[in-house]
Amino acid sequence: MSGTWIAILLTVAGCYLVKLLGLSVPAGILERPLVRRLAALLPVALLAALTAQQTFQSGGSGTELVLDARAAGLAAAALALVLRAPFLVVIAVAVAGTAAVRALGW
Repeated sequence: MSGTWIAILLTVAGCYLVKLLGLSVPAGILERPLVRRLAALLPVALLAALTAQQTFQSGGSGTELVLDARAAGLAAAALALVLRAPFLVVIAVAVAGTAAVRALGW
C-alpha cells in the first residue's frame, strides 16, 4: 500500500473519530450558555477568517499583502451589507464588483 493511501485512510479514520467524539458529548454540556454562544459564533468567525485569507492571499514570498479584484468585490459586498441588501443581492454585488475591476484591468 502506498503512502498516499495510508494518508487517506488515516484521514478517514481521524474524521470518523472526530465525528464520533462530537456525538458522544453529554447533552448537559451542550446546554450550557457559554457552549451555546460559542457554537453560534464559531462558524461566523471561521467563515470571516477564511474569506479574509482568500481575499488578501499573500504573494509568492508569503510576506506580501495582495490587493486585487477580490478585495474590491469584498468591499462592494460590505457596502451592500451596510445598506441591508438581501443575501443574494450581496453576492451579486460582490461578483459584479470583482468582474468590473477585472474588466478594467486593475
